[in-house]
Amino acid sequence: MSWGTELWDQFDNLEKHTQWGIDILEKYIKFVKERTEIELSYAKQLRNLSKKYQPKKNSKEEEEYRYTACKAFLSTLNEMNDYAGQHEVISENMTSQITVELARYVQELKQERKSHFHDGRKAQQHIETCWKQLESSKRRFERDCKEADRAQQYFEKMDADINVTKADVEKARQQAQMRHQMAEDSKADYSSILQKFNHEQHEYYHTHIPNIFQKIQEMEERRIVRIGESVKTYAELDRQVIPIIGKCLDGIVKAAESIDPKNDSQLAIEAYKSGFEPPGDIEFEDYTQPMKRTVSDNSLSNSRGEGKSELKFGGKSKGKLWPFIKKNKSPKQQKEPLSHRFNEFMTSKPKIHCFRSLKRGTQSLCFHKELMKRTIGKPTYAFEARDYVLSLKLGATPEDFSNLPPEQRRKKLQQKVDELNKEIQKEMDQRDAITKMKDVYLKNPQMGDPASLDHKLAEVSQNIEKLRLEAQKFEAWLAEVEGRLPARSEQARRHSGMYDVQNPPAVNNCAQDRESSPDGSYTEDQSQESEVKVLATDFDDEFDDEESLPAIGTCKALYTFEGQNEGTISVAEGETLYVIEEDKGDGWTRIRRSEDEEGYVPTSYVEVYLDKNAKGAKTYI
Repeated sequence: MSWGTELWDQFDNLEKHTQWGIDILEKYIKFVKERTEIELSYAKQLRNLSKKYQPKKNSKEEEEYRYTACKAFLSTLNEMNDYAGQHEVISENMTSQITVELARYVQELKQERKSHFHDGRKAQQHIETCWKQLESSKRRFERDCKEADRAQQYFEKMDADINVTKADVEKARQQAQMRHQMAEDSKADYSSILQKFNHEQHEYYHTHIPNIFQKIQEMEERRIVRIGESVKTYAELDRQVIPIIGKCLDGIVKAAESIDPKNDSQLAIEAYKSGFEPPGDIEFEDYTQPMKRTVSDNSLSNSRGEGKSELKFGGKSKGKLWPFIKKNKSPKQQKEPLSHRFNEFMTSKPKIHCFRSLKRGTQSLCFHKELMKRTIGKPTYAFEARDYVLSLKLGATPEDFSNLPPEQRRKKLQQKVDELNKEIQKEMDQRDAITKMKDVYLKNPQMGDPASLDHKLAEVSQNIEKLRLEAQKFEAWLAEVEGRLPARSEQARRHSGMYDVQNPPAVNNCAQDRESSPDGSYTEDQSQESEVKVLATDFDDEFDDEESLPAIGTCKALYTFEGQNEGTISVAEGETLYVIEEDKGDGWTRIRRSEDEEGYVPTSYVEVYLDKNAKGAKTYI
């Protein structure tokens, strides 16, 4: 089955058919291109959706994602982000492996088709030229034969006429002979051209056209095969990402299975637990006794039983009792925090109206003075009353979070201590980097002036000292709060570990001094405060370590570096070496080629691959 033999006379139809095949191929390219645009748009929308519901940093939403249900939702968002990435991979692969390749193939196909049909038209023109020559010689032969016949008849007529002279007869005879000779020449020429045309025509229909049409057929079949391969690639590119998409969906299922309602309930307890004890029972008040009131043990009255049961409010009678007063039958009972008593009062519905009836101005000041007066005999809680009153007046959050319940206050203080420790560690890393850079400058003066780093080093050391003082202050408040809270399990106790507080006993001494004050009031003796001493850190020479450091990863040299200075090492482009110390912020990375050959190279000259399991390697999240 060959187009050359079966379709030898369908040149024009073959031209239309091959053009239609190219149009189909271009239509398929357009389809794939639009599919890639849809994949990109879908991936972009998925990423925007995932980003829209991501928790904002340093916001309340970020704290909510401690719960397992919220973590599962966050995992879903992250998996959807990866899911969108796979659709981007589909788009990129279809563009590179189908759209671009087929577009290039279409251009080649058009050039090949143009060449084949050009050869066909050229053969057609040649056979048409031969045909025209044959027709011309045929008409000339026909004309010469007719002319020779007429000349012969004229000669015979002249020869039969007796009135015609002999000269005219001879002339007519010569004319007839000449015409006959011309006819013979035309016949020979026509015969020659006819044979040539028949040969050319045979070559045209049995050799040239079949060869050209065979090439066109092969071209068309390659186009069809190419479309089939592209369709198969189209499906394979989708199938390649199915395992990864399946992993994304498995990750979502795993996140859903990790939801623990009991754990979320425990987190809610830790988030909102105040640390107070529930109020006790309200005792019977016997009004038959002369103006003596007895209430529960959890009141705000003075437990010493001094008999001072009246408060003077501006414009009020002396006989009116302060609504917070109640006598304690057990003088030896352990004192409770003032914030506990305020919480009890605020949660006691029958007496809320008394608190709300307090007016601002003179009455509010009298209330605050009386509150401070009644807490003078309780040195353990005096500072809490003072800060609470200030927070009521100013409406601001105290620095030690004394306006919060004990458990919440402990968490806030612990969080503040952790933040300060992180800042201290950051400053210490910066100090180490500056110190190392200064050592480099001392050994290589041409790289920089060591004295130029003294100001920055002093500034960083001063920042570290300030942060340590601040952290120790919050550590003292935290220790005091933890000492007053009920005993908790070891797992719930804090684990700071960033650095050790130099004088922990000083906190207890400070509390004991307040309790042992002669008049029982809250006093602060600045001379008895614990002193914070910043110890100078000794730095070893980084260039002369006696023991070889372990490798924490590898690196590949991006450029050639000539280590001409002391402490540096030369590397060649593409060379792979071991990393024994990463960049501390000074722009230099310490590497090793062998046991006896190590040194520093610019960090920008190498590409570092850190081993996360190696000691000293940082983990980037």
